Amino acid sequence: MKKLLLYFLALAFCHNLQAQNFTYQTFKDSRIVNIQSVETLAKRRLDIRIGHRFGDALGDNGGWPTFYGLENATDVMIGAEYGFSDNFTAGIYRTKGAGAMPQGQAGLRQLVNGVFKYRLLRQKDGEGTPFTLTLLGVSSLSTSKRIENNPDVLRSFPNFSHRMAFTGQLLIARKFSDGLSLQLTPGYTHRNLVPFEDENGLFSVGAGARVQLNRVFGLIADITVPFSERRNSDNGFYPAIGIGLEIDTGGHLFQVNFTNATGIMETDYIPYTTSNWMDGEFRLGFTISRVFNL
Repeated sequence: MKKLLLYFLALAFCHNLQAQNFTYQTFKDSRIVNIQSVETLAKRRLDIRIGHRFGDALGDNGGWPTFYGLENATDVMIGAEYGFSDNFTAGIYRTKGAGAMPQGQAGLRQLVNGVFKYRLLRQKDGEGTPFTLTLLGVSSLSTSKRIENNPDVLRSFPNFSHRMAFTGQLLIARKFSDGLSLQLTPGYTHRNLVPFEDENGLFSVGAGARVQLNRVFGLIADITVPFSERRNSDNGFYPAIGIGLEIDTGGHLFQVNFTNATGIMETDYIPYTTSNWMDGEFRLGFTISRVFNL
């Protein structure tokens, strides 16, 4: 019995040492700027989040007349995520919706968004898994009122399924040091209803980075590029680019950012980013996150 007990104690000790080899906080937040990070919530943790995007800071629709965009709300997000296990997180959000075609035709509005993340692999220090791999799924449902007798607009909604859009992504990240983390994000977005001559499915790739300045402040940046012959600057579309400052107060995680993306959710900003940084069509945004242990 003593030998058996010692065996199980040694096994538990070795398992504990192995668990301690995992890399923690590749990113401090579940999102970088626009793209979501590989991070999942710990089991029984609840993350309450509020996000806001203002109007164009400069350009034709910005400047002093709109107080550099601060008088306009392009998109608003409020919702929560819950850690069902250390590797599985799911949540629900309400967003205003902000995407539009270059000609001005609006995308989906008044969105209820479901989000899930499942961490498949986790980076370990030293020898072992060299990166973290997380699967992301986003589904969006428009609750806006149907516009009847006008089949040329998206919100005509001939069928209920036309209210929906989906995004699936693989989040691949590596923490190179306490000061630098990088992420690659290939994905696919599908919209059930699109404008005439547009395409329902879009492949995209994103990249993100975090540079930790000290215990409190970190610099973050990301870019998302959709792959399509129609999604180029000649047709009025641009990559979604964001830069920001991450502030960890201990109780809250606060992010201030600038981005040319108008929508917050992947189903919104990936197919509908039509603002150009070079024309001053970028906006101030912020996100507040508060995590509770339940």
